Amino acid sequence: MATQFKLNGKEVSVQAEADTPLLWVIRDEIGLTGTKFGCGLALCGACTVHLDGQPIRSCQTPVSVVAGKKVATIESLSKDNSHPLQKAWIAHDVPQCGYCQSGQLMSAAALLSTNQHPSDTDIDNAMSGNICRCGTYNRIRAAIHTAAAEMRKA
Repeated sequence: MATQFKLNGKEVSVQAEADTPLLWVIRDEIGLTGTKFGCGLALCGACTVHLDGQPIRSCQTPVSVVAGKKVATIESLSKDNSHPLQKAWIAHDVPQCGYCQSGQLMSAAALLSTNQHPSDTDIDNAMSGNICRCGTYNRIRAAIHTAAAEMRKA
């Protein structure tokens, strides 16, 4: 069964069963491997992508749900780490193992798309579904504040 949607600004059509998780379509059918499999239960946030601008867990989202919609993955932020969030992540040495980072960045990007003056509470709430097993939460929060300030300048 063919499903058509816009992925990172480009129209795509995939042949997959309607209940196939979007994560596996993105990784296995399309070949974009930035989005990670974590728990498979939508609890850890490693698989976070945007659906029409809202963060979702792609491991539990059937591909049929995205038909005719816009999906954005970590690859949509920039090709050269020039997005303010990516620059802030590097400046604050956020990644340790790095496994959760694509999901963390996508949740942070969703937050900053609607709130460029987030408080610590706003950040904590927006990021609460993303688990970092290395425990870099304070650096993540600091990086989001830095990126928000950079985005306000632009």
